[in-house]
Order: sequence, then C-alpha cells, then structure tokens
Amino acid sequence: MSYIRFDKKQLVNLESSLQKEILRSNTAGSYLSTTIIGCNTRKYHGLLVSLQPQINNQHHVFLSSLDETVIQQESEFGLGIHKYKDEVYEPGGHKYIDLFESDPIPMLTYSVGGLTLNKERIFISNEDRIMIRYTMTTGQQPAILRFKPFLAFRSVHFLNKANSYADTSFAPVKNGIRVKLYEAYNPLFMQFSKEVSYKHNPQWYYGIEYIKEKSRGYEYLEDLYIPGNFEVKIEKGESIVFAAGFEEIEPGKLSSLFQKESDQRIPRDSFKNCLLNAAQQFFIHKKDNKIDLIAGYHWFAKSGRDTFIALPGLTLPQNDTDTFMKVIDTIITEMNGPFFPNSRIEGEFIYNSVDAPLLFFWALQQYVFFTEDREIIWRKYAKTMELILTSFRSGTLFNVHMLENGLLYAGNDSDSLTWMNVRFDNKPFINRNGLAVEVNALWYNAICFYSELAAVFKDKKAVMEWKPVISRIENSFSPTFWDEQKGYLADVVRGDYKDFRVRPNQVFAASLHYSPVYDFIRYQVLKVIKRELLTPRGLRTLSPNDPDYKGIYQGDLTARDTAYHQGSAFPWLFGAFTEGYLRIHGRGGLNFIKKLYNGFEDVMWEAGIGTVSELYYGDPPHLGKGAISQAWSVAELLRMEYLIKQYE
Repeated sequence: MSYIRFDKKQLVNLESSLQKEILRSNTAGSYLSTTIIGCNTRKYHGLLVSLQPQINNQHHVFLSSLDETVIQQESEFGLGIHKYKDEVYEPGGHKYIDLFESDPIPMLTYSVGGLTLNKERIFISNEDRIMIRYTMTTGQQPAILRFKPFLAFRSVHFLNKANSYADTSFAPVKNGIRVKLYEAYNPLFMQFSKEVSYKHNPQWYYGIEYIKEKSRGYEYLEDLYIPGNFEVKIEKGESIVFAAGFEEIEPGKLSSLFQKESDQRIPRDSFKNCLLNAAQQFFIHKKDNKIDLIAGYHWFAKSGRDTFIALPGLTLPQNDTDTFMKVIDTIITEMNGPFFPNSRIEGEFIYNSVDAPLLFFWALQQYVFFTEDREIIWRKYAKTMELILTSFRSGTLFNVHMLENGLLYAGNDSDSLTWMNVRFDNKPFINRNGLAVEVNALWYNAICFYSELAAVFKDKKAVMEWKPVISRIENSFSPTFWDEQKGYLADVVRGDYKDFRVRPNQVFAASLHYSPVYDFIRYQVLKVIKRELLTPRGLRTLSPNDPDYKGIYQGDLTARDTAYHQGSAFPWLFGAFTEGYLRIHGRGGLNFIKKLYNGFEDVMWEAGIGTVSELYYGDPPHLGKGAISQAWSVAELLRMEYLIKQYE
C-alpha cells in the first residue's frame, strides 16, 4: 500500500481534494503542479511549467492540462476537470477516480465504462519534458482515448486571454504535433509512444477559474487554447506514453525512458523519504557545472538568504558535498560587493539583504561540522569572507556599518534588510533597521568562525585584526539586548529605543556555535520562545500575547502580509530552536525535540503532499499556507532529524 494515498470518498469531496496539491520538478528547472484530482486552482499550476531564459529566466506555463476522454461502445466519459463560474466543474472526471497514490510516482486510477485506467506522470530528469503513462489494467474490450491539450504559453505570474495574434498553426511530427503560440517561446512538441490520429480544431476555452487566486485577491479567470485533439486505441494490459517537451523525441524510446526514470526515483514510502524527495526539487542544474537553489514553489526564485539557510540541510546530511559546493560557487559569482542576490525582478537581481552574507559564514560552518574539512573552506572562500567582514566593518550600502562597540548597524528608515521584510507603501511593515538581534548574533558567529580558520591556517594578521572586535561584541551584546526582568532579548535596538516584542529572531543567539551570550541567557531565551512562540508547525513570528498578533494567514495580499510576520508559524525556525535546545538540554531534551519532529509527519497529507509549506497558521489547526513547498522548511526538518541522531 502506498504511503500517501487517497480513496474515492476523499477524492470526490472537492472541498478537501482541491486543497491538496502535488509538485514534481527536475534538474532542468521544469515542474508539474496541480491538485490531486487534476483540477488547476492556481495560475502557477500546469503539467509543463518551464524556465524561459530568453524571455526573463522565469517559469512559464506551456501545457496547462491534458483532458482525456474514454470512448467505449459509443459512450464517452470525460476524465478532465476545470472550474468555471457559478461553481461549475466540467467535465467532472473526478467522479471516476477510485484512488490516488504517490509512491513511487503519482498515479490516479480511474474506473469508467467497464475498464480501469491508471495515469502516471513523471519528468525526464535533465530536460524540459513531461511524460504521462496510461495503462488499461482491466476491461473486456479495447477503448479509444481522446486527448485535448490546454495550452497557455505565458508567465506563471500572469493569465492568458483569448486573442487573434496567437499562432494557431501546427506542424506534424512523428506520432504528434509541434506548436508555438508566440514567437519568443520555445516550440512545444506533443508526441505519443504509438501512432495516433490528430484532428486540428483550434479553439479557445473561456473563463477557467482559479479558486486559489480568487481567494488571494488576484485576477483569477483565464482563457486557454486547444489546438485540436488526438485519438488512439488502447487494449487491456497496454500502456501508452504521452510526452510534451521542447525538442522532438523518438517515440519508440518513450516507454523505456518512462520506466528508467521511474526506477531512479526515491520512493515516497516514509516521512524521511518524502523529505529527501522534496529536497531534490529545489536544485536547478545549469550550464558550466553551475547549480541554483530556488527558495520555493510556486512563486519564489533564487535568494541568497534562502540559499544559505536551506543548502546545508538539503545536502550535507545526505553527504552531497558536491552539490553544496557547486551552489556556493555559483552564487559567489553573482555577488555585488559584500552582498548576495536576494531576489529577482524581471530577470534583474536585487541586493538588499544584510543577513545573507552572514548566513554564508553559517553555511560554510555547517560544511566544516559535517566534513571536518577546514582546508577547502579556507582555500576557496577566505577572500570572500574577508571582503564581507571588512566591508561591513568599514561601512557599505544600506547604512551597514560597525559601531564603536563592535555591533553591526544596518538600514535606513525605508530599508527592509532582514528576513522580516514585508513592505507597505514602499516602507517596512516592521521596522527592524538598526541593531537587529539575529544579525548581530550572526555577525559575532561569522567573525569567530573566520578567526578560528585564520588561526588554524596561521593567518596571524587576521586573528589579531578581529580579536579586539570579538571582545567588544562580547562586552556590548548583552547590555544592549538583554533585559533581566523580562528574561529575553530585544528584537531591535535603535539608539534609546528597544523593541521588546517577543519574536523568534533571538533564537539565533541561543543556537549558534559561537554565541555572544552566556548559557544562562540562552536558557532563558529558549524558555520564553517555548512558552510563547512554539507551535507544532514551527515558531510564531510574534507572541499571541501581543495586541498585533495575527494567528490566521488568509485573505487578500494586504491581509496576508499583515499576518506574515505578526504570528504566522515558520517551520524553518525549528532548525535553530532544535540546535539551541539540544545545546542546553543535551540528551535530556531529545524526547521533546523528537516529538516535534515526528509530529510534522501529518503534513505529508496536507497542502503540498509529501513536502512542507512555507508557513502555517499561528493558531490551531495550524493549516499550511504560502508556498506549498519551501526549501528552508524541508531543509531544517532534515537537519533537525540529523541533530536528533547526533545526540542519540
């Protein structure tokens, strides 16, 4: 029996099944995503969603969906499903689904017209090509399968509308056709493993509704283009493979290629294997041996901050040091002074993160912990580390500079430089400019790590240069951030102003290998976090005791952004909490941490099935929200599991 499965009763219940999404991706940067019953509910959904470097290097939807119709004894049964206005779902093919199974690859089982049909979907690992295999497992007579492709050819961020300038022509290829709606795009080849008949009948389907976009306050109606339909005969015991990609393929290879790809997949037969499988989704292998790590699906791109937080957990517990190094080497080439790219707008990198350069040190530090290989880190990255530290000390963009007491100040009033970076009216919703607690904990850890390496490799000048800075931070950090009566650290300090709202950022002062506070303060910080911020799904971003706390993340963009860092729970913060908690409590804290880790298994059947969401409600029932698969969420759970094993 498959680890993740849903039966007919669960599948026909649209209120439930439309909330469960699948995601598959490959190293070429393509992905497939839809709901478990195949009804697209987001503009980001599609069967072939691929990068288009020649346009803007973002994801674009090519094949939105593929509607199948079973024809037997002059009766037709439509297996597709689309949402239209007035709560109309057509053709309503979900009512024929008996079973969804995720292991080893996603499979739907349909019972219709006296036959049983299995549908499985998989990507070729390293090219932009989706394959769908249809197998007729039972049935007294042969049947005809009719296929109707719904095409979009548009960015994931925008919707398609019927128009007169789309190229509705086609070119025949072996067992299929070639289409290209707009000149800037790659052509799309749709082919089958056996000979099919094709009838060209170009038309638009109007007003397909995406309920997730509607609930999020975005445009939600789309028109999709159907070039025509394919028909092919299928018999009991026979499998037919459909493929869609950017280059023509030899149809005779499709069946063996499908099986080969299926055999290579990590089975999703346990919580751990689901996490390992999900971990692979975030890496995009480029030319020249470069690898990018994208922050999450569906709308996140490359981010320095997310890369350094997620990379250790996604690679090192699996001993994948090669991928770790290639990702680091790739992103270093994209630096702007001491800053790493933090987001991308229309293909252009934005450099506005003060914590990403410091998290770079943390990621390298994790590599040393896992491999004990300090030499390669010093040899390859000493100059980059020195550039970051000296730039920050002397002063650089965004008013980032070191104060006389050794602490790191960052940001002008209008900047958003930390991970809590939501903005309203071009201003930070939460003003964390000044001395941010986690930035300074990371700053101290970075200097100490660099000095440790310098001492090992006998760079006396570097050691002597930073030794007094370390002392100054040790003497100033606690007096600046700690309040003995409150029993926790201030989140931000600006001059005489101290923000003592209970937020999770102080957890890094308790978790980092080099901490600027004593164990007593670490213990007190973790005690407050456990009492006020800890949930089964991560740490809340604000205490429920705060009048501005928002425990439900829903509604339009403004409503969601208001709740994003005002109470939503983030799983990635479990990593730092686990590290800090086990540092203080040792083996005595294992049962508590194991309970948190094991309790996360329930989410494998929720939201993005088999993976971990970006955030969760701060309030029960802690529903998964935001991106359905987030790199740092998956990564820190994997690192959490590794830490548990280490302490065991």
